[in-house]
Amino acid sequence: MIANGLARLLLAAVWLLHWLPLSWQAALGCAFGRVLHLFGRSRRRVALRNVELCLPELDAAARAALVREHFQWLGRSLLERSMLWYASAERLRRLIHVEGDVHLAERSPRSVMWLVPHFLAVDVAGTAVQLFQTKTGCNIYTAQSNKVLDEALRKGRYRFSDAAMFTRQQSALPMVRAIKRGMPFFNPADMDFGLRDAAFVPFFGHPAATLLAPSKLARSLDMVVQPVLAEILPGGQGWRITFLPPWDDWPSDDALADAARMNLYIETLIRRNPAQYLWVHKRFKTRPEGAPPVYG
Repeated sequence: MIANGLARLLLAAVWLLHWLPLSWQAALGCAFGRVLHLFGRSRRRVALRNVELCLPELDAAARAALVREHFQWLGRSLLERSMLWYASAERLRRLIHVEGDVHLAERSPRSVMWLVPHFLAVDVAGTAVQLFQTKTGCNIYTAQSNKVLDEALRKGRYRFSDAAMFTRQQSALPMVRAIKRGMPFFNPADMDFGLRDAAFVPFFGHPAATLLAPSKLARSLDMVVQPVLAEILPGGQGWRITFLPPWDDWPSDDALADAARMNLYIETLIRRNPAQYLWVHKRFKTRPEGAPPVYG
């Protein structure tokens, strides 16, 4: 656990970084990512294993190259939190390039679920929904054990709106009430959170614990589901956030089938930009009964 004093020191360093041009931050972030790749043996092994499982068409050299590139994007995403947490709204509007229908939630008579896969710029998408449209939303996140970092994360993620933030550790009832009041829901739902309200659903052909809640919630509250893709652009160009067309046939009355379709859709997005997906996450950590562990 990080001590509060160290946490404050880290946050001070993050604050200083935001004064640098983004091109400098990008170069530093790539260098930081190379260091993480060199010394972060456990996460490097997780990423290599995930890529081996999900992209079996790649040989060992191609997998290693993809993971090296992934860590450079990862380093950038970590350092560029300084921009998201401390840069002015005007600067961020210049650097976040929004494509697609960002105003759907403002017009829709039904509440909107933004379904946002865990690409490395996922937090930029959270900033974009505050800066480029006016509907106040709600969000779910995993509370941090260090209270200083947890407070900084909450303030940084939603400093341009009075969005409601709910933790995964608390009851879902307050979040449901917020959605019923018309709040759009920012939902990064493609991680392994165990089998609570989840099922084993294929992800790149392998059983992965996948939340059924997105389908159930969207069906019970009659929500419109709009996928959102977040990408980091090269150098100092910023980020691209694409608000994709809403799904007109999802959810169905079969939450398990919906989860499978969601995973398949995310697979297509990953194949377009594989280096920027969150490969360091243990996506196959939860295993079917009797199945051997994936990460050994």
